[in-house]
Amino acid sequence: MKIFRFRYRNKVLWGILKEENLYPVQGSIFDDFRVGEKGIPIGSVSLLPPVQPSKIVAVGVNYRDHALEMGRPLPEEPLLFLKPPSAVIGPGEEIIYPRQAKRVDYEGEVAVVIKKETRLLTENDDTDPYVLGYTCFNDVTARDLQFKDVQFTRAKSFDTFAPIGPCIAVDVDPGCLRIKTFLNGKLKQSSTTRNLIFSVSILIRFISGIMTLFPGDVITTGTPAGVGPMMPGDRIDIQIEGIGTLSNTVRKTEP
Repeated sequence: MKIFRFRYRNKVLWGILKEENLYPVQGSIFDDFRVGEKGIPIGSVSLLPPVQPSKIVAVGVNYRDHALEMGRPLPEEPLLFLKPPSAVIGPGEEIIYPRQAKRVDYEGEVAVVIKKETRLLTENDDTDPYVLGYTCFNDVTARDLQFKDVQFTRAKSFDTFAPIGPCIAVDVDPGCLRIKTFLNGKLKQSSTTRNLIFSVSILIRFISGIMTLFPGDVITTGTPAGVGPMMPGDRIDIQIEGIGTLSNTVRKTEP
């Protein structure tokens, strides 16, 4: 099942995709809901970010090959940082290249959408009941500012630096998802979540011991090798099997 959030006739709705139609849901996608009987052609709607998180908890250096390309040792524990909800954009929206940055990179990632309040999970707790599903994410990064600041906040937090979507896929196995990133149609990243250093379950348990996760919050699971710069006019496509493709273009900040 794939859940989309979209605008149709000035209304913001969630809907379930069946073939080429979206069937609006009644109730909360984080609880019990009922699927309507009248479908809306997906071509007649504007897709929105599938969730509006209170926070995005991102994980750095979680693929072995990416650690090597960045010259970083493998972490002993998950390396966490936050991206603000103000950075979120949806499918087809533009990534704005900020004036302060001289290099802005793409980072294709699998993201987890939290289903219900999650706090202080133990090693024995099953994490599946706390997960609504999975989506595509681009952890856009001003790489020069990241190196300059020696921490991540500014480099990761510009408006539009958190593209997410196009949907939330409910019935996928996060342990064996193929992820690919394309820059202007050329393959730049290709890996699988089998190569994660810390699995989704480990990440959820670890993060829940630090901060409470709320419905709609997002955990990004790290990016594989192949990160690189993008420029105004470029198009980035992040493709994850079982989920879909998140596409965004880059635009220069207006003078």
